[in-house]
Amino acid sequence: MADQVLIVDDDQAVLTMLYKVISSNGLQADTAESGEACLELLKQKQYDLLLLDINLSGMDGFQVIQHIRRQGSKIPIVIVSGRKEDYDTLYGLDIGADDYITKPLNPVTLAAKVKALIRRSRGNLPGAEQVLAAGPFQYNTSTLRFYKDGVEIPLSSKENAMIKLFMDNVNHIFSKDMIYDLVWGSAIIDENAIMVYINRLRAKIEENPSKPRYIQTVRGLGYRFVVS
Repeated sequence: MADQVLIVDDDQAVLTMLYKVISSNGLQADTAESGEACLELLKQKQYDLLLLDINLSGMDGFQVIQHIRRQGSKIPIVIVSGRKEDYDTLYGLDIGADDYITKPLNPVTLAAKVKALIRRSRGNLPGAEQVLAAGPFQYNTSTLRFYKDGVEIPLSSKENAMIKLFMDNVNHIFSKDMIYDLVWGSAIIDENAIMVYINRLRAKIEENPSKPRYIQTVRGLGYRFVVS
């Protein structure tokens, strides 16, 4: 059964766009246009993640988060908001949100973060385990061990995070900025850092690192993980 995501936004155009992004990435989505409707749906159905706007009529997004956390729910919550002030970001995270993404958003980045948060939340459950498989590669999200043709390949922590990102988003193009944001969690500091780690991964997984088959450079755009 596909993972279930609840999307809450009072702007119909944004709601439709978010629905398309989530649905096109193999996830099931329901929508709500108010905080009150969101809470009612959460009573009726179990969701794996909540995408939540802050500027809602009636009960705003911050109030929704506080209510959900007071009920003891651990559902991952991603704020998607046009409010970019540092105070809003810090406050949202402080009261229980797991991530804060500002509009306009990048659909690939959003989808990657949603999938990562769902995996992480399930990894916190006893016995939870997921094995990602792509071509000759396997990645165990519980043990954080990576294999090619059944043979384990040791990875550093950043290589580990990067290969997991690639395997969960086969054929997607990631710019350097997107990789740095998703793996390091901050803005680019040194553009060469991404290239260094890409080269290290290629040295470990490619038959010929100088002519990579799996981690391909897309000129002017970034990198793409291909297994076909």
